[in-house]
Amino acid sequence: MTTGFERDRDEFARGARAVVVFPEHGASSRDVAARLEETAGLAAAIGVVVAEKISYRVRGARPSTLLGSGQVEMLALAVRMEEAELVVFDASLTPVQQRNLEKELGAKVIDRTGLILEIFGERAATAEGRLQVELAHLDYQAGRLVRSWTHLERQRGGFGFLGGPGETQIEADRRLIRDRMARLKRELEQVSRTRGLHRERRQRAPWPVIALVGYTNAGKSTLFNRLTGADVMAEDLLFATLDPTLRQISLPGLDKAILSDTVGFVSELPTQLVAAFKATLEEVISADLLVHVRDIAHPDTIAQRADVESVLQDIGVAPETPRLEAWNKLDLLDHDERTELLGEAERRDDVVAISALSGEGVDTLIQTIAAMLTQNHRRYSITLDSADGAGAAWLHAHGEVLGQDVENDQATYEVRMAPRDYDRFSQRGV
Repeated sequence: MTTGFERDRDEFARGARAVVVFPEHGASSRDVAARLEETAGLAAAIGVVVAEKISYRVRGARPSTLLGSGQVEMLALAVRMEEAELVVFDASLTPVQQRNLEKELGAKVIDRTGLILEIFGERAATAEGRLQVELAHLDYQAGRLVRSWTHLERQRGGFGFLGGPGETQIEADRRLIRDRMARLKRELEQVSRTRGLHRERRQRAPWPVIALVGYTNAGKSTLFNRLTGADVMAEDLLFATLDPTLRQISLPGLDKAILSDTVGFVSELPTQLVAAFKATLEEVISADLLVHVRDIAHPDTIAQRADVESVLQDIGVAPETPRLEAWNKLDLLDHDERTELLGEAERRDDVVAISALSGEGVDTLIQTIAAMLTQNHRRYSITLDSADGAGAAWLHAHGEVLGQDVENDQATYEVRMAPRDYDRFSQRGV
């Protein structure tokens, strides 16, 4: 059998056969089958062919191999039978564990962090995204004993666990890594400053920002496309969207709003990525409203919700930031589940049940978003000259005109709008 070590690493990822392993530790709130499917989906996202999915009950993690010796033997047999060249562990491995497992199994081994970093490296489409992924990868690789950080001599965006020019750079030059990380951090600080200037400009406008957040593959991009008419990549694929997208939308009672589609979160998101993507996720931190899109048909939907809230806390989102949950994928529920879910959503004022795919419930979601963004609006009585068409149009665009009374050459409007918009209107011509 040809192992991954003997094969040209330039071809390694695409089409490589892999065994996915989930070590179960103690009591878990997660469905084991769903967790294995998720990890298999992550592997498929970079073209790996998953030949087998195995879970092992781990009572005490061994420092050398994580799994017990008997489990390692069974896994090695499975690797040989499936002719696998890659083993993906849905767990964090120490450098020692990774090295020892590669020796015992005769195949390349990567852990959950390495797999997610590989996906992000392949998906980053913008210069900013590539900088963020490279920084995260370097931070991770700085402590690895395996010599796979060959991306330092490449120009493309992938980052070398599964691909690359081969093990030509075998010396762990930590000074080079530190210098490169320092340069990347300086570049990302500049990106953050530029993004901050854009944000300040929007706040002076001012337009509210709505950020779609959620677990990867929850349907955020499908909902984003439906709300904006955009064509952001939306596939049944984990991490289909990586770089953030912002679009202008219209909402009842508002002139305009900015809708942001962000990278999907995942359980045990590598801390290196959370730190590196802070510049991108600043759009979430500063949002006026977070719409948490949940795959309500997923067996781990409750655990996924907790994962998203954990990441939001990690990146510094204020607990008081208004939140609305969009319970997505109604179309995947059977009749009884659907009836029960719709009843629960009806009883809550922070939930809207939808199907982003079919459009069911999306109009209600739009109305609810608008109501949450305008709940602090006040009612004003504004008198204009009847000929002031521009002023009347401004009131209709920036507020909700409740009534209008025309007498002689003057028109009086009863308008609900944000106090800041009223102040802006009052200062016209000043």
